[in-house]
Amino acid sequence: MNYLLVNLISWLIFFFGAAFPILIVLRVIGLTGFMKVTRFENYHTFYYNMNPSVKIMLGIVVTVVAALTIWWIGAILTVVVLFTYLTLKNGKSKFITGFFLTMITIIGTTWAFAPYTPYVILQEAFHNTTITGIWTWPSYFTVMGYQKELSIQGLIYGFQISMRFTAISLISLVLVMTSTPSQVLRAINKIGMPVSITFSLVVAMRTIPRIFEYIDTSVKIQYMRGLGSNAPKTIRPFYMLVGAINAIVPVIVFLVRGAKDTAISADTRAFRAYRTRTHMQPVSIGRADKTAIMMSVLAMFVTAMVVIMGFGRAIPYL
Repeated sequence: MNYLLVNLISWLIFFFGAAFPILIVLRVIGLTGFMKVTRFENYHTFYYNMNPSVKIMLGIVVTVVAALTIWWIGAILTVVVLFTYLTLKNGKSKFITGFFLTMITIIGTTWAFAPYTPYVILQEAFHNTTITGIWTWPSYFTVMGYQKELSIQGLIYGFQISMRFTAISLISLVLVMTSTPSQVLRAINKIGMPVSITFSLVVAMRTIPRIFEYIDTSVKIQYMRGLGSNAPKTIRPFYMLVGAINAIVPVIVFLVRGAKDTAISADTRAFRAYRTRTHMQPVSIGRADKTAIMMSVLAMFVTAMVVIMGFGRAIPYL
């Protein structure tokens, strides 16, 4: 094959791993999609009736199960957690957003491992000395840590590892979407976590959706001023990325102003005036919490049995 053509195709494959997830973010999800899955909205289904500490426990259980078991159990767990998004407020919209976020995680993780994984690791993982290459990289790609060939085993290896992260990322967003910062603060404080760490987590929960909101506002203002108005439709979505980069300074300014308001709010509520906090509302364990705890215990028992039966983590990490 022509040397220039090989180099062109190689660089196109190289940029696919980074460009395609970004294209999904810009074209499909958008900033409004990120705001939907990082902001609390009041509703009445079981996630909303659950104690935040129990949701944190669910996240830990999902992490343990995905880390200890074989990859297809993580895939099943991902599908189950994703379908629970349908029970959230505007569930269909959040399900679609969660689906594309899962796609981004799979593509990004697969591409982060597939070209770089040494053949020795692949041979150990698949118990096979034969590596099936599907594309040979130019020799200078080894400077970036690439193996000589992109192999089918490398792609499978990266995909299987991605199943360790997809369910964890989805269940983590559930806590943010279904709990207010005050509820999280009360629940974590009851566990005994230091107040400084708890307060930092709560501030992060309030700040993340504001970041996307400020970026969205700044990008829209730039569009109103003509950003990308004369650009071809094929590259117009990338102007959102340009607008987001240009929005860094205004967003920082808004966040600094918001930090002042947060400090005033904490002072007016006498935050840290006493060693322990008082609560207007008791932190209770309801029916939804008891059901979740029983399911978590069952999941841990099944995980232990699955590992004993030989379906534990079969893919070695680097």
